[in-house]
Amino acid sequence: MTLDLSLLPDGGVNWLDASGDHAGIVLSTRVRLARNLEGFAFPGRARDGERLRILARIREAVESSPHLRRNLLVRVDELGSDDRLLLHERHLISKELAGLDAQHPVRSGAAVFLGDGIGVMVNEEDHLRLQTLRSGFNLADAFSDMQRIDEELGERVPFAFHDEFGFLTSCPTNTGTGLRASALIHLPGLVLTKEINKTLAGLQQIGFTYRGLYGEGSEVVGNFFQISNQTTLGRSEEEIIDKLLQVLSTVIAREEEARRVLLRDAGYIIEDKLWRAYGTLRYARSLTFDEAMNFLSGVRLAVGLKLITGLSVYTLNKLLIFSQAAHLSHAEGRTLSESEANLARARYVRQALAAEVDL
Repeated sequence: MTLDLSLLPDGGVNWLDASGDHAGIVLSTRVRLARNLEGFAFPGRARDGERLRILARIREAVESSPHLRRNLLVRVDELGSDDRLLLHERHLISKELAGLDAQHPVRSGAAVFLGDGIGVMVNEEDHLRLQTLRSGFNLADAFSDMQRIDEELGERVPFAFHDEFGFLTSCPTNTGTGLRASALIHLPGLVLTKEINKTLAGLQQIGFTYRGLYGEGSEVVGNFFQISNQTTLGRSEEEIIDKLLQVLSTVIAREEEARRVLLRDAGYIIEDKLWRAYGTLRYARSLTFDEAMNFLSGVRLAVGLKLITGLSVYTLNKLLIFSQAAHLSHAEGRTLSESEANLARARYVRQALAAEVDL
Protein backbone atom coordinates (compact mmCIF):
# COMPACT_ATOMS: atom_id res chain seq x y z
CA MET A 1 0.00 0.00 0.00
CA THR A 2 1.25 3.48 -0.91
CA LEU A 3 0.63 6.28 1.55
CA ASP A 4 -1.01 9.29 -0.11
CA LEU A 5 -1.49 12.05 2.46
CA SER A 6 -2.52 14.48 -0.28
CA LEU A 7 -6.01 12.99 0.19
CA LEU A 8 -6.14 14.66 3.62
CA PRO A 9 -6.74 18.36 4.26
CA ASP A 10 -3.27 19.90 4.74
CA GLY A 11 -1.81 16.41 4.81
CA GLY A 12 -3.29 15.85 8.28
CA VAL A 13 -1.15 18.55 9.88
CA ASN A 14 -3.48 21.55 9.97
CA TRP A 15 -2.87 21.50 13.74
CA LEU A 16 0.47 23.15 12.93
CA ASP A 17 -1.14 26.35 11.65
CA ALA A 18 -0.74 28.26 14.96
CA SER A 19 -4.38 29.39 14.88
CA GLY A 20 -5.35 28.51 18.46
CA ASP A 21 -4.98 30.51 21.66
CA HIS A 22 -1.45 30.93 23.09
CA ALA A 23 -0.06 29.29 19.93
CA GLY A 24 3.42 30.63 20.64
CA ILE A 25 3.58 28.47 23.77
CA VAL A 26 1.05 25.68 23.15
CA LEU A 27 1.61 23.85 19.87
CA SER A 28 -1.42 21.61 20.04
CA THR A 29 -4.23 20.26 22.18
CA ARG A 30 -5.30 16.63 21.98
CA VAL A 31 -8.21 14.68 23.43
CA ARG A 32 -8.13 10.90 23.19
CA LEU A 33 -10.64 8.23 24.17
CA ALA A 34 -9.94 4.53 24.64
CA ARG A 35 -12.80 2.19 23.75
CA ASN A 36 -13.20 -1.57 23.25
CA LEU A 37 -15.90 -3.53 21.49
CA GLU A 38 -18.05 -5.79 23.62
CA GLY A 39 -17.52 -9.49 23.07
CA PHE A 40 -14.00 -9.33 21.59
CA ALA A 41 -10.62 -10.01 23.21
CA PHE A 42 -8.46 -6.92 23.68
CA PRO A 43 -5.99 -6.44 20.76
CA GLY A 44 -2.96 -7.75 22.69
CA ARG A 45 -4.71 -11.11 23.18
CA ALA A 46 -6.82 -11.23 20.03
CA ARG A 47 -5.89 -13.51 17.14
CA ASP A 48 -5.24 -12.16 13.67
CA GLY A 49 -8.68 -13.08 12.38
CA GLU A 50 -10.42 -11.47 15.33
CA ARG A 51 -8.56 -8.20 14.89
CA LEU A 52 -9.61 -8.17 11.22
CA ARG A 53 -13.24 -8.73 12.23
CA ILE A 54 -12.93 -5.83 14.67
CA LEU A 55 -11.62 -3.61 11.86
CA ALA A 56 -14.54 -4.65 9.64
CA ARG A 57 -17.08 -3.80 12.36
CA ILE A 58 -15.51 -0.42 12.99
CA ARG A 59 -15.27 0.34 9.27
CA GLU A 60 -19.03 -0.23 8.92
CA ALA A 61 -19.66 2.09 11.86
CA VAL A 62 -17.36 4.81 10.49
CA GLU A 63 -18.90 4.68 7.02
CA SER A 64 -22.37 5.29 8.48
CA SER A 65 -21.21 8.05 10.87
CA PRO A 66 -22.15 11.58 9.70
CA HIS A 67 -18.88 13.12 10.95
CA LEU A 68 -16.52 10.26 10.06
CA ARG A 69 -17.82 8.82 6.77
CA ARG A 70 -15.41 10.91 4.68
CA ASN A 71 -12.36 9.93 6.72
CA LEU A 72 -9.53 8.25 4.85
CA LEU A 73 -8.87 4.62 5.82
CA VAL A 74 -5.16 3.84 6.06
CA ARG A 75 -4.23 0.19 6.64
CA VAL A 76 -1.19 0.69 8.84
CA ASP A 77 -0.40 -3.04 8.72
CA GLU A 78 0.09 -2.76 4.95
CA LEU A 79 2.51 0.20 5.04
CA GLY A 80 6.29 0.11 5.02
CA SER A 81 8.22 1.22 8.08
CA ASP A 82 9.07 4.67 6.64
CA ASP A 83 5.41 5.49 5.99
CA ARG A 84 4.39 4.26 9.44
CA LEU A 85 7.07 6.43 11.01
CA LEU A 86 5.93 9.42 8.95
CA LEU A 87 2.38 9.08 10.30
CA HIS A 88 3.79 8.88 13.81
CA GLU A 89 5.95 11.97 13.27
CA ARG A 90 2.83 13.88 12.25
CA HIS A 91 1.14 12.81 15.51
CA LEU A 92 -1.52 10.99 13.51
CA ILE A 93 -0.86 7.55 15.00
CA SER A 94 0.79 6.27 18.15
CA LYS A 95 4.13 4.53 18.35
CA GLU A 96 2.38 1.29 19.29
CA LEU A 97 -0.01 1.34 16.33
CA ALA A 98 2.93 2.11 14.03
CA GLY A 99 4.79 -0.96 15.36
CA LEU A 100 8.04 0.95 15.65
CA ASP A 101 9.53 -1.20 18.42
CA ALA A 102 11.22 -4.38 17.25
CA GLN A 103 9.75 -6.31 20.17
CA HIS A 104 6.23 -5.02 19.32
CA PRO A 105 5.81 -5.24 15.53
CA VAL A 106 2.76 -3.83 13.78
CA ARG A 107 -0.37 -5.93 14.43
CA SER A 108 -2.64 -7.40 11.78
CA GLY A 109 -5.71 -5.23 11.40
CA ALA A 110 -3.85 -2.10 12.55
CA ALA A 111 -5.49 0.85 10.82
CA VAL A 112 -6.46 4.49 11.20
CA PHE A 113 -9.32 6.56 9.83
CA LEU A 114 -8.01 10.08 9.26
CA GLY A 115 -10.03 13.24 8.81
CA ASP A 116 -9.76 16.96 9.47
CA GLY A 117 -8.30 17.01 12.99
CA ILE A 118 -9.96 13.68 13.85
CA GLY A 119 -8.43 10.21 13.90
CA VAL A 120 -9.76 6.77 14.77
CA MET A 121 -6.99 4.27 15.49
CA VAL A 122 -7.99 0.60 15.31
CA ASN A 123 -6.28 -2.33 17.05
CA GLU A 124 -3.80 -0.30 19.03
CA GLU A 125 -3.60 -1.11 22.76
CA ASP A 126 -7.40 -0.97 22.67
CA HIS A 127 -9.78 -1.71 19.80
CA LEU A 128 -10.40 2.00 19.36
CA ARG A 129 -8.38 5.09 20.13
CA LEU A 130 -10.39 8.13 19.12
CA GLN A 131 -8.31 11.28 18.78
CA THR A 132 -9.00 14.96 18.12
CA LEU A 133 -6.11 17.34 17.56
CA ARG A 134 -6.35 21.12 17.52
CA SER A 135 -3.89 23.96 17.06
CA GLY A 136 -2.86 25.91 20.14
CA PHE A 137 -4.70 25.87 23.47
CA ASN A 138 -8.14 24.68 22.37
CA LEU A 139 -9.44 22.00 24.72
CA ALA A 140 -13.08 23.04 24.37
CA ASP A 141 -13.34 22.38 20.62
CA ALA A 142 -11.23 19.23 20.82
CA PHE A 143 -13.46 17.85 23.58
CA SER A 144 -16.67 18.83 21.77
CA ASP A 145 -15.54 17.02 18.61
CA MET A 146 -14.58 13.98 20.68
CA GLN A 147 -17.97 13.80 22.38
CA ARG A 148 -19.70 13.87 19.00
CA ILE A 149 -17.71 11.06 17.38
CA ASP A 150 -17.81 8.95 20.56
CA GLU A 151 -21.59 9.21 20.58
CA GLU A 152 -21.91 8.40 16.89
CA LEU A 153 -19.70 5.31 17.09
CA GLY A 154 -21.27 4.20 20.39
CA GLU A 155 -24.66 4.14 18.66
CA ARG A 156 -23.30 1.78 16.02
CA VAL A 157 -21.03 -0.63 17.93
CA PRO A 158 -21.46 -1.78 21.57
CA PHE A 159 -18.59 -0.66 23.80
CA ALA A 160 -17.29 -2.80 26.66
CA PHE A 161 -18.70 -1.17 29.81
CA HIS A 162 -18.99 -2.05 33.50
CA ASP A 163 -21.62 -0.41 35.70
CA GLU A 164 -19.11 0.14 38.51
CA PHE A 165 -15.83 0.74 36.67
CA GLY A 166 -17.00 2.44 33.49
CA PHE A 167 -15.45 1.80 30.07
CA LEU A 168 -13.10 -1.21 30.15
CA THR A 169 -9.61 -0.76 28.73
CA SER A 170 -6.40 -2.75 28.37
CA CYS A 171 -4.52 -0.47 30.77
CA PRO A 172 -6.15 0.07 34.21
CA THR A 173 -5.15 3.77 34.23
CA ASN A 174 -7.53 4.36 31.30
CA THR A 175 -10.49 2.53 32.84
CA GLY A 176 -13.43 4.77 33.70
CA THR A 177 -13.96 7.47 31.13
CA GLY A 178 -11.06 6.25 28.97
CA LEU A 179 -10.22 9.91 28.41
CA ARG A 180 -6.71 11.31 28.14
CA ALA A 181 -6.47 15.03 27.39
CA SER A 182 -3.14 16.72 26.78
CA ALA A 183 -1.35 19.77 25.44
CA LEU A 184 2.04 19.92 23.74
CA ILE A 185 3.61 22.96 25.35
CA HIS A 186 6.94 24.79 24.95
CA LEU A 187 8.49 25.83 28.28
CA PRO A 188 12.00 27.25 27.70
CA GLY A 189 11.44 30.12 30.14
CA LEU A 190 10.78 27.76 33.03
CA VAL A 191 13.77 25.64 32.02
CA LEU A 192 16.17 28.60 31.80
CA THR A 193 14.98 30.09 35.11
CA LYS A 194 15.30 26.63 36.70
CA GLU A 195 11.65 26.63 37.75
CA ILE A 196 10.71 23.64 35.60
CA ASN A 197 11.31 20.90 38.19
CA LYS A 198 9.10 22.61 40.73
CA THR A 199 6.38 23.07 38.14
CA LEU A 200 6.49 19.46 36.99
CA ALA A 201 6.55 18.13 40.56
CA GLY A 202 3.45 20.21 41.30
CA LEU A 203 1.67 18.65 38.32
CA GLN A 204 2.35 15.13 39.54
CA GLN A 205 1.05 15.93 43.01
CA ILE A 206 -2.38 16.76 41.60
CA GLY A 207 -2.72 13.76 39.28
CA PHE A 208 -1.15 15.03 36.07
CA THR A 209 1.92 13.83 34.25
CA TYR A 210 4.35 15.01 31.57
CA ARG A 211 6.12 13.30 28.71
CA GLY A 212 8.17 14.26 25.69
CA LEU A 213 7.23 15.31 22.17
CA TYR A 214 5.60 11.99 21.35
CA GLY A 215 3.91 11.13 24.63
CA GLU A 216 4.45 7.98 26.61
CA GLY A 217 7.97 6.61 26.42
CA SER A 218 9.43 9.64 24.65
CA GLU A 219 12.13 11.86 26.10
CA VAL A 220 11.80 15.60 26.54
CA VAL A 221 13.77 17.39 23.82
CA GLY A 222 13.77 21.04 22.80
CA ASN A 223 11.90 22.04 25.98
CA PHE A 224 8.67 20.56 24.58
CA PHE A 225 6.48 18.85 27.16
CA GLN A 226 3.24 16.93 26.74
CA ILE A 227 1.10 17.52 29.84
CA SER A 228 -1.90 15.27 30.46
CA ASN A 229 -4.15 13.73 33.08
CA GLN A 230 -2.70 10.56 34.59
CA THR A 231 -5.84 8.58 35.52
CA THR A 232 -9.50 8.57 34.50
CA LEU A 233 -11.24 6.32 37.03
CA GLY A 234 -13.53 8.16 39.44
CA ARG A 235 -13.68 11.40 37.45
CA SER A 236 -16.14 12.52 34.82
CA GLU A 237 -14.94 13.68 31.42
CA GLU A 238 -15.98 17.24 32.21
CA GLU A 239 -14.04 17.19 35.49
CA ILE A 240 -10.88 16.02 33.72
CA ILE A 241 -11.18 18.70 31.02
CA ASP A 242 -11.93 21.50 33.52
CA LYS A 243 -9.00 20.53 35.72
CA LEU A 244 -6.60 20.37 32.78
CA LEU A 245 -7.81 23.80 31.65
CA GLN A 246 -6.93 25.18 35.07
CA VAL A 247 -3.57 23.43 35.18
CA LEU A 248 -2.50 24.51 31.69
CA SER A 249 -3.62 28.10 32.29
CA THR A 250 -1.40 28.18 35.37
CA VAL A 251 1.58 26.69 33.52
CA ILE A 252 1.18 29.16 30.65
CA ALA A 253 1.09 32.07 33.10
CA ARG A 254 4.24 30.81 34.82
CA GLU A 255 6.02 30.44 31.48
CA GLU A 256 5.07 33.98 30.47
CA GLU A 257 6.34 35.31 33.81
CA ALA A 258 9.59 33.35 33.44
CA ARG A 259 10.15 34.95 30.04
CA ARG A 260 9.65 38.42 31.50
CA VAL A 261 12.19 37.60 34.22
CA LEU A 262 14.72 36.45 31.62
CA LEU A 263 14.44 39.70 29.67
CA ARG A 264 14.63 41.80 32.82
CA ASP A 265 17.53 40.05 34.57
CA ALA A 266 19.59 38.57 31.75
CA GLY A 267 18.51 40.39 28.62
CA TYR A 268 21.78 40.59 26.69
CA ILE A 269 22.83 37.04 27.71
CA ILE A 270 19.52 35.57 26.54
CA GLU A 271 19.54 37.65 23.36
CA ASP A 272 23.02 36.43 22.47
CA LYS A 273 22.09 32.80 23.19
CA LEU A 274 18.98 32.93 21.04
CA TRP A 275 20.63 34.72 18.13
CA ARG A 276 23.38 32.09 18.18
CA ALA A 277 20.66 29.44 17.89
CA TYR A 278 19.20 31.23 14.88
CA GLY A 279 22.63 31.64 13.28
CA THR A 280 23.35 27.94 13.65
CA LEU A 281 20.07 26.93 12.04
CA ARG A 282 20.51 29.50 9.30
CA TYR A 283 23.97 28.33 8.23
CA ALA A 284 24.69 24.83 9.60
CA ARG A 285 25.49 22.14 7.04
CA SER A 286 24.67 19.18 9.30
CA LEU A 287 22.17 18.93 12.15
CA THR A 288 21.21 16.00 14.33
CA PHE A 289 17.58 15.74 15.40
CA ASP A 290 18.38 16.79 18.98
CA GLU A 291 20.45 19.75 17.79
CA ALA A 292 17.67 20.92 15.50
CA MET A 293 15.05 20.64 18.25
CA ASN A 294 17.17 22.52 20.78
CA PHE A 295 18.08 25.33 18.38
CA LEU A 296 14.48 25.56 17.18
CA SER A 297 13.47 25.91 20.82
CA GLY A 298 15.79 28.92 21.11
CA VAL A 299 14.47 30.54 17.94
CA ARG A 300 10.90 29.90 19.01
CA LEU A 301 11.62 31.66 22.31
CA ALA A 302 13.26 34.54 20.44
CA VAL A 303 10.15 34.97 18.30
CA GLY A 304 7.97 34.87 21.42
CA LEU A 305 10.12 37.56 23.04
CA LYS A 306 9.97 39.62 19.80
CA LEU A 307 13.75 39.54 19.48
CA ILE A 308 13.31 38.06 16.01
CA THR A 309 10.53 39.40 13.78
CA GLY A 310 9.22 38.29 10.41
CA LEU A 311 9.39 34.60 11.27
CA SER A 312 6.02 32.93 11.84
CA VAL A 313 5.16 30.37 14.50
CA TYR A 314 3.59 28.32 11.71
CA THR A 315 6.97 28.01 9.99
CA LEU A 316 8.62 26.97 13.25
CA ASN A 317 5.90 24.36 13.82
CA LYS A 318 6.46 22.93 10.35
CA LEU A 319 10.22 22.79 10.90
CA LEU A 320 9.62 20.81 14.08
CA ILE A 321 7.75 18.08 12.20
CA PHE A 322 9.15 18.15 8.67
CA SER A 323 12.80 18.04 9.74
CA GLN A 324 12.35 14.56 11.23
CA ALA A 325 13.80 11.42 9.71
CA ALA A 326 10.81 9.92 7.89
CA HIS A 327 9.79 13.28 6.43
CA LEU A 328 13.30 13.90 5.12
CA SER A 329 13.36 10.42 3.57
CA HIS A 330 9.92 11.02 2.04
CA ALA A 331 11.10 14.30 0.51
CA GLU A 332 14.19 12.60 -0.94
CA GLY A 333 12.20 9.61 -2.21
CA ARG A 334 14.42 7.09 -0.44
CA THR A 335 15.46 5.94 3.02
CA LEU A 336 18.31 8.09 4.33
CA SER A 337 21.15 7.01 6.56
CA GLU A 338 21.65 8.97 9.77
CA SER A 339 24.45 11.07 8.30
CA GLU A 340 22.44 11.72 5.12
CA ALA A 341 19.45 12.75 7.24
CA ASN A 342 21.63 15.20 9.18
CA LEU A 343 22.72 16.84 5.94
CA ALA A 344 19.18 16.90 4.54
CA ARG A 345 17.82 18.32 7.80
CA ALA A 346 20.28 21.22 7.82
CA ARG A 347 19.53 21.95 4.16
CA TYR A 348 15.77 21.89 4.70
CA VAL A 349 15.99 24.21 7.72
CA ARG A 350 18.30 26.65 5.90
CA GLN A 351 15.97 26.83 2.91
CA ALA A 352 12.83 27.26 5.03
CA LEU A 353 14.36 30.12 7.04
CA ALA A 354 15.80 31.81 3.98
CA ALA A 355 12.44 31.69 2.22
CA GLU A 356 10.61 33.44 5.07
CA VAL A 357 12.91 36.00 6.58
CA ASP A 358 16.03 37.99 5.68
CA LEU A 359 17.58 39.34 8.88
